[in-house]
Amino acid sequence: MVDSWETRITRAILDAYHDKLSRSLVSEVVVVGAGPSGLRAAIDLAERGRKVTLLEKRLSPGGGIWGGAMAMNEVVIQEEALSALEGITATPRPVGAGLHVMDAVELASALCMKAVHAGVVILNLILVEDLCVHDGRVVGVVANRTGVGERMPVDPISFQASAVLDATGHEAALVHMLRRQGLLHGRVEPPGEGPMDAAAGESSVVAEVAEVYPGLWISGMCVQASLGGPRMGPIFGGMLLSGRRAADLIDRALGGR
Repeated sequence: MVDSWETRITRAILDAYHDKLSRSLVSEVVVVGAGPSGLRAAIDLAERGRKVTLLEKRLSPGGGIWGGAMAMNEVVIQEEALSALEGITATPRPVGAGLHVMDAVELASALCMKAVHAGVVILNLILVEDLCVHDGRVVGVVANRTGVGERMPVDPISFQASAVLDATGHEAALVHMLRRQGLLHGRVEPPGEGPMDAAAGESSVVAEVAEVYPGLWISGMCVQASLGGPRMGPIFGGMLLSGRRAADLIDRALGGR
């Protein structure tokens, strides 16, 4: 029986995805969360020659960029953060007071395209449900299909990495996993982010990027949610700078090239 056109289409998808998934099972860095900080970190690390896998639980990478503010799809970047748009084909428009606005769809799309072109493997609809910890160090993540592991007794698979970045935003999902398991003590204790203070938040979200447990790093709003820092609303310069700083620190920790 000759393969139908439909079967050939399906086989092409299966073969291509199987190859992509197989290549991503062992990486130098696994980034969890494809929002602005996760995308920027993944891009920078890939451009330095690192093998990077980016896992996103939702259908569309881009995180909170798409919605802008209250579903008005424009976002703000401050003057001092424009350097974080390096290599991103999106156009900021000055509006005064050191602020620039950007079309949210353009920015999210440009970041996604740049990540793919840099060599980042992006796997969407993948939910991280646990971490692999060996001898007191995070060495990978445990993942399942979004909507599957939470509802049915279906076992996950694992992705191995030398470093893992929690860029899951307000959820701080990986940090909370370690906290619930009693593995985090000391500075990573506050229950979520503080009230809005845009100026302070834009500063601390970059300055407080850190390795919070051996092998596990935090960036973006995960920094605020993990350490109790203030939120900052629909300004995204700090998110991009936070991802860039995370990439610098992770690259250095792995032996910068």
